[in-house]
Amino acid sequence: MARARVPAALLDRLRRSTHRSTHRPARRRTTPELAARPNPWARALGLTAVVLAGAWLGLLVVGNVRVSVGPMDTTMTLRPSVTGGTKINVSPLGALTLDSHIAPVRLDVNVDQLDPVRAEALVDHPERLSGLQDEVARDVEHGTLDLALRSCVAVVSGATALGLAVYRRPRRALAAGGLALALLTASGATAYATWNPNSVLEPRFSGLLSSAPSLVGNARSIVTEFDVYQQELARLVTNVTKLYDVTSTLPAYQPDPTTVRVLHVSDIHLNPASWKIIDSLVEQYKVNVIVDSGDTMDHGSAAENGFLDPVATLGAPYVWVRGNHDSLVTQRYLEGMKNVHVLDDGRAVTVAGLRFAGIGDPQFTPDRSTEPGAAETQEAAGARLARALRAQRSAGTPVDVAVAHEPSAARGTDGEVPLVLAGHLHHEEMEVMKKGTRLRVEGSTGGSGLRAVEGKYPDPIEASILYFDRDTRRLQAWDEIKLGGLGLTTAEVSRHLPKENQPGAAPSPSPTPSPSPSTPSGTPVSPSGTPARTPSGTAP
Repeated sequence: MARARVPAALLDRLRRSTHRSTHRPARRRTTPELAARPNPWARALGLTAVVLAGAWLGLLVVGNVRVSVGPMDTTMTLRPSVTGGTKINVSPLGALTLDSHIAPVRLDVNVDQLDPVRAEALVDHPERLSGLQDEVARDVEHGTLDLALRSCVAVVSGATALGLAVYRRPRRALAAGGLALALLTASGATAYATWNPNSVLEPRFSGLLSSAPSLVGNARSIVTEFDVYQQELARLVTNVTKLYDVTSTLPAYQPDPTTVRVLHVSDIHLNPASWKIIDSLVEQYKVNVIVDSGDTMDHGSAAENGFLDPVATLGAPYVWVRGNHDSLVTQRYLEGMKNVHVLDDGRAVTVAGLRFAGIGDPQFTPDRSTEPGAAETQEAAGARLARALRAQRSAGTPVDVAVAHEPSAARGTDGEVPLVLAGHLHHEEMEVMKKGTRLRVEGSTGGSGLRAVEGKYPDPIEASILYFDRDTRRLQAWDEIKLGGLGLTTAEVSRHLPKENQPGAAPSPSPTPSPSPSTPSGTPVSPSGTPARTPSGTAP
């Protein structure tokens, strides 16, 4: 019996119908699972966050390279940034910022030290300065390429490792690494496209380097007076090398993080550059309090009061006593400013855990033609301050640091306080007096002001950082900072330890109360015991 043949088309249709009916319930079961899947945008956002975090961690761990640039040993680092650019840190002088490129990464160049051999070679052979630009450009190019390769490896490795830790799937981890590489490539392309080689001619300076334009001049003067520029640059290289040599050989004294740091300044004499220097020192040394031992002004007139306005922005409390060039008009103006503590008539105040007391200078000599005419002598002012110190101790609030402008007045506190600060002489001195009080005389933080131009060699700008133990409130060490003259072409830092703080030394005797007011001779004496001279033989 013959079988009927079913058309192939009909069989195919029946198979598809059967397949749909068989799998329809399964599709209905998977609908809730499909609805529970995460949003693709959320997944992309999460992956991007993982990539950025991993790339940043990779740069922190690996992304730096040591490079010799001319006479300098530097460390180059890439850092995430919104604006891009290049920042060159020359610690402790400050930093300069260049608008070199626009990209989400910034190039940080830290000057670690200057090689004395390479620097001296430039000084001994000034003709080599003409090729220094090309040499520096080559060094920077090689360092940048090395840094780019290291950063590429660091970014991709960091993103891949973090992706593996988060997702635990090799495919997702590789996707994170690929995205990181794509972002780094895009950042590099953006930086290359926006690279501005002229940015080096228009840097922004901070810290002590704020005076750099006055050191080397602008681009036009460099072109027209290149011989002079070469000489100045050679001298600058020499002096900065000297700075690094000094700071690298400081005594092995590391102040405890809890140490109270006091910046001692004096005799600013209307030098506006002093405020920038003080502001930089406050930031770099993490200063807790500033002590100014007077002669901030020159004539003490009301017209000069505006010069004091930067005091409010220095970032640390300001303790001040009146000098012989400061008037009561000056004193009242400072008394009205926030964060300023004016000491006079033995008034005491506690700042940053230290108790200060001081007295204003009894004399007022706003110019050289005016002879001192005050009834009270320096010795009498010192005796009055000593009485105030004894009264504070009797009340159970002993003073840690006394402040006076004239060393003659400061000597009257011998035996009443551990440390007394003064100024007036325009050069620094330090000595321990007969009854145990240490006298610290600061130099001129204003380089003697306008008087600096009168001599052949301008006076240096001087200041000190004093380190105090927070518990005992005793002086532990001090740094003397000296900047050369008006041009700031030299910088020296030297650290000193009191003899009683040096290893193996016996402790020095503490100041003891004197039975009667001390009557010093009134003649400043240097640590060597010889009489000290006043600058130019006149009242500073």
